[in-house]
Amino acid sequence: MEQPTIGDAFGDMIRDAYAVRTGIGPRPLAGGRLPRPVIEVIERDDGLINGAPADHYLDEPDAWQPHDHRALRLCRGHVLDIGVGAARIALELQRRGMAVTGLDTSAGAIEVARKRGLRDTVLSTVDGYARATARYDTFLLLGNNLGLLEGPERAPVFLDALARLANPGARIIAQGADPYGTKDPVHVAYHRRNRDRGRLGGQLRLRLRYRLVASDWFDYLNCSVDELAELLTGTGWRLKAIDREDHPYYLAVMERDR
Repeated sequence: MEQPTIGDAFGDMIRDAYAVRTGIGPRPLAGGRLPRPVIEVIERDDGLINGAPADHYLDEPDAWQPHDHRALRLCRGHVLDIGVGAARIALELQRRGMAVTGLDTSAGAIEVARKRGLRDTVLSTVDGYARATARYDTFLLLGNNLGLLEGPERAPVFLDALARLANPGARIIAQGADPYGTKDPVHVAYHRRNRDRGRLGGQLRLRLRYRLVASDWFDYLNCSVDELAELLTGTGWRLKAIDREDHPYYLAVMERDR
């Protein structure tokens, strides 16, 4: 069986989702004529496959989850939207007159964000961008992008990169998900498997598949609030507030130690 090509699977998916929504540009077709829905396929290292429509990355504010709206009310100053994707959050901040930069490692995502009107974009990793001279007051990790902390080894490095980009008093606003309320035996077994391997229970090992392309394997973290607080220890960031209104999803506000 042929193996997928390793590449910008997320970017290819977002380009096609944008083309299907707007009717502009090449689109994946069903039956040679009709546009087909763009499906995000996520493969986990225990063999679990999940799929969901990718169109939500383009959602306007009236289709957002309540916690997204509450997160935007916490933004201040110059904002760095990390994992900007198709820029659904960043574009709304821009509409409100805020200074916002969208950062992503996906060239396809940055291309779509710019086509949709986001003016300030950066194609880079957080680590690479930490050498820039720009400074920010708010860092956004929405759309469950608290997961970009990856795990105990990566989190201090990631948070140090943000500290180097931070103005005094800067904050991180992150949306996460507590994975431990589930009774699904597949997920419960995965949490146990992770712990047996010395990992956090919700420390996922994933790759994204889209058509003939796959991403590299990467870690992505779902963690409890207590686990998040432990990850912050010694990083110079502290947990300022938690919004659990949409449990098991939560918003975490982290600020620099003074």
